[in-house]
Amino acid sequence: MKNFFLLVAAAALLCSCDYFFPVENGELSISFSKEIYLNTKASKNLPDTNSFILSVVSDKGKVVYEGPYGAAPQPIGTVPGTYTVKAVSARPGAPAFDAPLYGDEQLVLVEMGGLSNVNLFCTQLNCGVKLTFDNSFRQRYPGAGILITAQEGTLAFAQAETRTAYFQPGIVSFQLKQGDELSPLMTRSLRARENLTLNFAAQQGGGLSIQLDTTCTWINEDYVIGDQGQESGTDLGNAMGVWEARQNVGAREVWVYGYIAGGDLTSSKASYQGPFTSKTNLLLSPKFPVNGRDGCVSVQLQQGDTRDALNLVDNPQLLGRQVFLKGNIVASYYGLPGIQAITEFVLGNGQ
Repeated sequence: MKNFFLLVAAAALLCSCDYFFPVENGELSISFSKEIYLNTKASKNLPDTNSFILSVVSDKGKVVYEGPYGAAPQPIGTVPGTYTVKAVSARPGAPAFDAPLYGDEQLVLVEMGGLSNVNLFCTQLNCGVKLTFDNSFRQRYPGAGILITAQEGTLAFAQAETRTAYFQPGIVSFQLKQGDELSPLMTRSLRARENLTLNFAAQQGGGLSIQLDTTCTWINEDYVIGDQGQESGTDLGNAMGVWEARQNVGAREVWVYGYIAGGDLTSSKASYQGPFTSKTNLLLSPKFPVNGRDGCVSVQLQQGDTRDALNLVDNPQLLGRQVFLKGNIVASYYGLPGIQAITEFVLGNGQ
């Protein structure tokens, strides 16, 4: 039987020029969009795409290729079907310093006698945290450090540390460590490509100040021990993630962001793909796609402009879109913590 071919080309990161990869059937030109360039310009040590881990897996689970991109045959022979093509700069693991993770994943259909071109535009998949310490902090808290904890583990950040720590997207928490004593400071919800820089400084009379940097996205923030400053959700730029919203039942007129993951809610179920039948509610999740309600919040769409603009019956293309909502967080709406009385909304990008 005749072989059919899947041509896989992985895009390198952060380059202002074009790359050309010679293949048996011609040449494939790969360029980088301005958006990807800006979003990754904060990265200094970019991985060699030849060392990326490339995998090509059929929809039946058969591994066609898995290994370094530089060692992959060009083209890769396949039979007709649907394949998941994925490239990552490293295997995801525990929190680590100087360990940004880049990659992309796409589905591709290989037809009989066809040659399919796949361009993988690799962007940062994890998030970074960098801490700096003002002299006032060093004098007030000599020898103290910061513990940063995420779901996959904890890293200790000493005052002399200058590297960036990298975590998987999600909630990260910060604690002040003085000897054996730990004092909780704050939590942050970070998404892929977000990199948080915190500058710690001690305040007169007690308290700790923390400053916030944005582009890949770099975020600079100020934090004060003893003075928590602006609360989460008070404006669009300080919106709560879904996980944080679930912990803040009772908050009123706050901003919450997440992904429109489904609709047609009942007290125990939701629909995750169309066609949808209810215009009155949505399921908001911290990621997309999801296959369950755990970790999500429900959203009530009252009659008016918000319902007209966001309901999935009239706007099925919004499934998977990021959205920022301003409203009240209630303990239960269709059996989940919910957002009601929405007064403002802003649509973001897809995941």
